[in-house]
Amino acid sequence: MSNDLSRSETLSLSALSIACLAVLANTFQGNGEPLIASLAFSGIAFSFTYSLIRWLAQTFINAGLKGRDMSKLRKPELPETMGAVCAVVYLLTLITFIPFPFYQDIVAATSGGGNRDVIIERQPSLADGRVLHRFPHSKLASYLSALLSLQSVVILGIADDLFDIRWRHKLFIPAFAAIPMLVVYFVDYGVTNVVVPVQLEPYLGTLIDLSWIYYAYMACVAIFCPNSINILAGINGIEVSQSIVIAVLLLLNDLLSLYAAPASPSPHPATDPHLFSIYLLLPFIGVSAALWWHNWYPARVFVGDTYCYFAGMVFAIVGILGHFSKTLLLTFIPQILNFLYSSPQLFRVMPCPRHRLPHFNSRTGLLEPSMTEWQHPPGRIVTGALKLLARLPVPLVAIRENDEGAITQSSNLTLLNLWLVWFGPMKEDRLAMGITGAQMAVGIMGLFVRHKLALLVFRQDNRR
Repeated sequence: MSNDLSRSETLSLSALSIACLAVLANTFQGNGEPLIASLAFSGIAFSFTYSLIRWLAQTFINAGLKGRDMSKLRKPELPETMGAVCAVVYLLTLITFIPFPFYQDIVAATSGGGNRDVIIERQPSLADGRVLHRFPHSKLASYLSALLSLQSVVILGIADDLFDIRWRHKLFIPAFAAIPMLVVYFVDYGVTNVVVPVQLEPYLGTLIDLSWIYYAYMACVAIFCPNSINILAGINGIEVSQSIVIAVLLLLNDLLSLYAAPASPSPHPATDPHLFSIYLLLPFIGVSAALWWHNWYPARVFVGDTYCYFAGMVFAIVGILGHFSKTLLLTFIPQILNFLYSSPQLFRVMPCPRHRLPHFNSRTGLLEPSMTEWQHPPGRIVTGALKLLARLPVPLVAIRENDEGAITQSSNLTLLNLWLVWFGPMKEDRLAMGITGAQMAVGIMGLFVRHKLALLVFRQDNRR
């Protein structure tokens, strides 16, 4: 991969950046237009990320941040941890964007043009502060807490890429990064009640206060989202592809919720949380699209664990501070299934090699299910379970036996390997497209359930 941009790339990225800057300048002619500004910032973030990945690739290799692509015949050496570039550009974009969602409030809260026509009956004292306008400090606190949590998880992710932290240690990394977000949730919102399904209301009432259990649940969401993306990895483009699909699904959920909110003189309570989500998701899609361009098959860079932590924390933040964590989990169904399917290996019921990516057959150029070796034959219960799963009409595992019928190998329990068990050996890009397509299809079904069938279970939709 060349470190320099081609002439066409330079012209295209420059044109995109200039157009986005013009849009940003135009937003100040009105009321700030934060949604339009966020879209423009996303275009600028795409251009910067695309360029920096190209310019810094060789620098990362020289610094020792590199790895070999084991699913290629020649096993080329590629720069690693490029997700850190993506994350840094994203953070800088969000920081630069801060004035835009609060533009009207800043103008109204100052002595500038926002309130020149306001008659001041008395001068504000030091104790009163600004009396002409009440600034939405709670919204700003939520935004800044999201930034602080993202900065924390990026630092911890880079540390993981540099020092290769063990799974049992890095599992809880996102929980520490989520502390600022959870503290602001407690101070600003603090709601721990959950609505009871209509069918259970005679037994449990309409609401249940989960108290500290709800915070434990949110911490688990913050732990699960980054690690689940990190588990479903191992082939070119899969980490970024699944993240972009989830982001697009969440953006669609925000747009559907805003569209369904009833019109009224004052904003609906659901408006601000969903706008907050959009402000975080649009730049994320921008930087991820630039990374995807370089990471898709055949990959020219690796994303590293930093991107997985960063992407998962973005989703956890928009789900928790946007108050739709249950909807968030509907878009994570493939990741949830992959985690449950992987559990026997993750919890050492079965042998778990350090890397469980599919096996590359150098003779055919296709990927096959990778196998884990059994140094000792599994016990009777595990043997029976594996043989049963292997002989189902839709097999859930592949096994190899010796002449005595003892299991010597079994396929690694990941969704990628299971896909290969079902559909046979295939090229790496076809496998990535299959998993990404399944992610999109299942996510759309989840949103259909959320927006069309929710009233079959609950008395009212929180959008209305």
